[in-house]
Amino acid sequence: VWSDPEDIESWVVSPRGAGWLFGERPTQHFNRLNGLDLIARAHQLVQEGYKYMFTDSHKHQEDKTGLLVTVWSAPNYCYRCGNVASILDVDEQGNREFLIFKEVAASAAAVPPRQLVPYFL
Repeated sequence: VWSDPEDIESWVVSPRGAGWLFGERPTQHFNRLNGLDLIARAHQLVQEGYKYMFTDSHKHQEDKTGLLVTVWSAPNYCYRCGNVASILDVDEQGNREFLIFKEVAASAAAVPPRQLVPYFL
């Protein structure tokens, strides 16, 4: 999903200039129309490696999950964000487990990081 979830009711244009921000109501509607319990997405940095959103039902409030989860798998993004990363593992019964990992220490890297053009201007 290119657009990003936000704590809003419906839709607004993204201030990043790419796509839209969407809220809980469009997420509920999409999941209901498509018979989904969860949208798993990436393409948005989250410091904790993953982030659930839209915990509206009693089920989600009890298990601390939501209708949508962002999974970010690039630790210390662009060598400057200090975030951890995760992988979402879903088993045959639908049980979810997040594997959290950190960046490899610079001294252990086989190839030193390149000098990059700044991503954040």
